[in-house]
Amino acid sequence: MKQATLTITGMHCGGCVASVDRVLAKLPGVGERKITVGSATLTVDETQVGEAQLRDAIDGAGFDVTDVAWS
Repeated sequence: MKQATLTITGMHCGGCVASVDRVLAKLPGVGERKITVGSATLTVDETQVGEAQLRDAIDGAGFDVTDVAWS
């Protein structure tokens, strides 16, 4: 398991946070989530989900990922 910190643009409120949390919760391999306006910190099982899937899910919710930092 790795930790990913995503910088997300287009988020302005609690509803935006809830939308991002909902789409990430549906992805296999995404564990613990901490979503705030402008960012998401996730525990990720890279054998089940990759950066492209994370970006696609957030894009599908109407937001843009501008940076992903792995640790």
